Amino acid sequence: MSNVPLHRLYYHYSELPYSLRVLYTAVLIILSLAYLFALIYLFHTYSGQDGEPGSLSYEDLVTAYTGSGEASRLESALRGPMSTMLPADELTAIIAWVQKGSDRSTYETEIRPILDERCMSCHDGSNPHLQNLRGYDNLIKATEQDTGADIFTLVRVSHIHLFGLSFVFFVVGIIFSHAYVRPVWFKCAVIIMPFVAVTLDVSSWYFTKLYHPFAWVVMFAGATMGLCFAFMWVVSMYQLWVSPTPSRVIQRERSDDRGVG
Repeated sequence: MSNVPLHRLYYHYSELPYSLRVLYTAVLIILSLAYLFALIYLFHTYSGQDGEPGSLSYEDLVTAYTGSGEASRLESALRGPMSTMLPADELTAIIAWVQKGSDRSTYETEIRPILDERCMSCHDGSNPHLQNLRGYDNLIKATEQDTGADIFTLVRVSHIHLFGLSFVFFVVGIIFSHAYVRPVWFKCAVIIMPFVAVTLDVSSWYFTKLYHPFAWVVMFAGATMGLCFAFMWVVSMYQLWVSPTPSRVIQRERSDDRGVG
């Protein structure tokens, strides 16, 4: 397999100008930081959905997409990802208020002061991506039964993921295409797998609402994207600046080589 000729349009990193190699390096570094922060945000958003903060599990994903089936959205959030955002006594007071029927008089005297002090910096309605907790009428919507992310929320997040991740892996894939990797089919598989994974990931959000075990597909697809990104990043950075030029690249005859790349 190592005897497969190099494509006449294939250029190894060592054949590229230093300016392009520096550009590739800068892009890879920034994208790796962005990917890291995305993972941190993902963990913060989904961990604790099952009532156990500090871990990200199958149950967390099922709860995120289908709801708890019992508690309200507000209670699920307070027991999960928002559990560290306010003192235990205030958290208990809000949950007790929800469970007792969410009456308006108690809201005005006990609950509203807590929300004004602890929650309004983020949940004042200025951010369309966060639950608006300003006022009794908005808050009462969050006390309804938790059914997970609604379809239109999934549609909004889906188009962001499909556009964003496709662009990220297109850029990383182009940079990785200059790497010398054999066999060629393996190199092609690493390039295409993130696009397959993001398709499975997004589609499985909807299927999880119908059949909970699809949450495993979400986890598998996310892990696949992460592994492919890490592999392409490490190989690209290593061959950009550390590894010597492959002998096949040095020896090839540019005029007649017309193999696969």
